[in-house]
Amino acid sequence: MNDLFKYENELVQQGFRLIAGMDEAGRGPLAGPVAAACCIPDLSVIFEEINDSKKLTPKKRARLFTDITDTSVAQSVVFIDEKVIDEINILNATKRAMNSAVWSLLPTPDYLLVDAVKHDFGLPYKAIVHGDALSYSIAAASILAKVARDELMDKYAEQYPEYGFEKHKGYGTAFHIEMLKKYGPCPIHRKSFIKNFFA
Repeated sequence: MNDLFKYENELVQQGFRLIAGMDEAGRGPLAGPVAAACCIPDLSVIFEEINDSKKLTPKKRARLFTDITDTSVAQSVVFIDEKVIDEINILNATKRAMNSAVWSLLPTPDYLLVDAVKHDFGLPYKAIVHGDALSYSIAAASILAKVARDELMDKYAEQYPEYGFEKHKGYGTAFHIEMLKKYGPCPIHRKSFIKNFFA
């Protein structure tokens, strides 16, 4: 657990106080939005189970989502939908979501720890590869992004039940691809991601 505070501790020693973590969810799926979450956790209130969201069960993620939102100094989740992804590509859509998430925070952070993505956020920042497994703040943001996006995809599953979005959240599983070929795309499919299936 202490390893997750390496970057935060270094920044605190340098005089930074409002340290935010940021991560995204949903860069790879064939359908739905990309989500970016930014979070300034209260580092005096530590939840020991916080980790890379991919390493946690859905039940544990949901509980930690509530813990993080209840205690954070500030947090934000921003979605960029499939139409914009098709228009500007997934990397630019991710950067747009992240930029919006940062500047939705009140107060504005002093410093930003970001999972891998490099971008001029208008703030001092550090991009950390596999940051969601190396930084507590990024791990907290990864949980917010993952849970918020999964909940949205569950709602889309009710709207478009034939694709099974509740099972795969839009990722390109064999079942999803089979249903996509059977029924064709629905409005939330990313045209730029699925064009090869209909070539």
